Amino acid sequence: MRKLCAILFSIAFAASVAQAQPASTLDKIKATGVISLGHRESSIPFSYYDENQNVIGYSQDFANAAVAAIKAKLGMPDLKVKFTPITSQNRIPLVMNNTIDLECGSTGNLVERQSQVAFSDTIFLVGTRLLTKKDSGVKDWADLKGKTVVTTAGTIPERMLREMNQNKGTNMNIISAKDHGDSFLMLSTGRAVAFFMDDALLAGERAKVSNAGDFVIVGASQSKDAYACMMRKGDPEFKKVVDDAVAAVETSGEADKIYKKWFESPIPPQGLNLNFPESDDIKALYKSPNDKAPG
Repeated sequence: MRKLCAILFSIAFAASVAQAQPASTLDKIKATGVISLGHRESSIPFSYYDENQNVIGYSQDFANAAVAAIKAKLGMPDLKVKFTPITSQNRIPLVMNNTIDLECGSTGNLVERQSQVAFSDTIFLVGTRLLTKKDSGVKDWADLKGKTVVTTAGTIPERMLREMNQNKGTNMNIISAKDHGDSFLMLSTGRAVAFFMDDALLAGERAKVSNAGDFVIVGASQSKDAYACMMRKGDPEFKKVVDDAVAAVETSGEADKIYKKWFESPIPPQGLNLNFPESDDIKALYKSPNDKAPG
């Protein structure tokens, strides 16, 4: 009897979960009249708030293109957009539990994450390096032994740092901050000698301050990462709409304009220029969009 009850409970639970899940993301959006977008609060220049608390950035421009494609697909020009701030720690759970439908920020497409969520065609390619003050004496990884390095909690760079300490005996004192803005604050106030993160994000943090020239990006890149928009697994129709929107932006030449706008021109909030030219990898991506995770 106990075994039968357990079986019946399992069947009932599975049925309730199935009922709770929308038939598809497009069906959910059409039924509610709302698309929920996840965004970062301080991932300059990818996804962040401007001085009026509007969400802006390179990745947000791709999200806007995806939303326009979804509006056209559903025939809903007045579709409402709900913005939900996310962090490195909660972004995947919020996609999986249907709180957000699409997240375009600074999330890397990793094979290990593909068991939980799906990713669009790649929107950006980065390497992981160090941001430090010009007069810190830090030029590369050998200079960090016994020193404090900060990174952002819940990110791949955080895990990489801890693995380096464990496997390579680098003996760094590693501290983790809530978001990229807090990580940069740790660096700028002297609580850390270096900030380890994706190089484009480091350039973005540096651009926040009036004394940007006091900071330099150094060190050999420890990995390559492919940023993509994140969505729920098992929804090929929704993924195709987003992929087609991303590919259209990249192959039409629009992506080059978006890149120059955010990486080679003055941007909010300080009107500083990141001076981060398009790499050969980015140029190749725009010519041949794909959703491959770096291997």
